[in-house]
Amino acid sequence: MLVAAAICPCPPLLVPEVAAGAAPELDAARAACTDALGVLAAARPDRLVVLGPAEQNGRGTHPEGTPGSFRGFGVDVDVRLGGRGPDAPSEGRLPPSLAVAAWLLERTGWSDASIEGLGVGEPLAAERCIQVGRDIATRDERVALLVMGDASACRTLKAPGYFDERAAPFDAEVARALGTADVAAVKALDSELAYELKASGRAPWQVLAGAAEGADLVGTLLYEDAPYGVGYVVATWS
Repeated sequence: MLVAAAICPCPPLLVPEVAAGAAPELDAARAACTDALGVLAAARPDRLVVLGPAEQNGRGTHPEGTPGSFRGFGVDVDVRLGGRGPDAPSEGRLPPSLAVAAWLLERTGWSDASIEGLGVGEPLAAERCIQVGRDIATRDERVALLVMGDASACRTLKAPGYFDERAAPFDAEVARALGTADVAAVKALDSELAYELKASGRAPWQVLAGAAEGADLVGTLLYEDAPYGVGYVVATWS
């Protein structure tokens, strides 16, 4: 059963070495992520499942110990998903979203529960995402989720996806739904619109919605902003 969830953005810029001189610009987002992970720890789960967008169609599993790296972003920073075991075989290394999650977990000293990662293919249909979430929630008596993903990338002219007037209303609804643990609204997010707005979090958020069915969770919005024209949301369900 799902007992808690933390929703965090997944830009590699969260890692200060990647952001370099621009690192202070995301200090508030990093602090909110730390607070969100504290909520997960307080829930004392038996298992933590880390979800994040991945390029592949479908899903990629990553057991505890799977390595990841930010070398592709020009910095000598390596991470592992969880710190209690040796490097583990997996379907490749961690995708960038899960590498950011691993960095957040290492930064906060997570060691309270077994960890597994799941890269969710961005084209995965909403119905399939919801079913994946239902399956995750039944694995242990107390399951927590760390859900990585960004909202639209079209908030400004300099945004990665250029400006789209639909981006701000979409992000506002995402922040409202995630900030209030509105399961029905998260399930109803328009996958086609999310794709057009380059919102990488849509599929992981809908996995969360499936996992949260029947759970009595309260949402709290910790952070919402659009630095660099990309919507970032930090929230907790507990």
